Amino acid sequence: MRMIRGGGSRELEIRRSRFVCTLARAADEAEAVEFLARHRRAHRDATHNCSAYVVGEHGEITKSSDDGEPAGTAGIPMLEVLVRRGLTGTVAVVTRYFGGVKLGAGGLVRAYGQAVSEAVDAVGVVELRPVLTVTVRVEHALAGRFLGDLHGRGVQPSEVRYGDAVEADVAVPLAEVEAFEAWAAQVTAGRAAVARGAPGHVEVPV
Repeated sequence: MRMIRGGGSRELEIRRSRFVCTLARAADEAEAVEFLARHRRAHRDATHNCSAYVVGEHGEITKSSDDGEPAGTAGIPMLEVLVRRGLTGTVAVVTRYFGGVKLGAGGLVRAYGQAVSEAVDAVGVVELRPVLTVTVRVEHALAGRFLGDLHGRGVQPSEVRYGDAVEADVAVPLAEVEAFEAWAAQVTAGRAAVARGAPGHVEVPV
């Protein structure tokens, strides 16, 4: 599962027409629709505001709009870029300011697809990998060594809390949870208390 790293925009000019692609994250379809509505209000002076989005845990919800361009020349090429990149949770809108030169159907398809592709390249992509938060609780006397060993594994706790004992929350890939728990028991001579928390995802640049 992949998403754009964050929102952003990219502009290109083709035969005097300006194509400005704006990308945003969207947790669900309602958020995608709301973003598009805001964008269109803000750019109502544009010739077209064509759009496409992919949302859902597995990218199962898709939609596109040509917004007045010839059917199939804008929204679908935009959507194809998002799908081909394996993205979800992503909405794209390409704002076109007509420059007086017609591009033809083929030219429009290439322009809208290129605008989205270059915008995705510009903002970057992350892969969402499933993890489970594992909380390791150790006494203060063991905390320094445990956290040092954890760092030595190349792992950075998402949070460390100090109280009667020291608790470290660690996002562990699902396939490695049992191995991590065994390692924590080994390096603390069985003196660590380990608790599994909620599943989630971490973002890894690709």
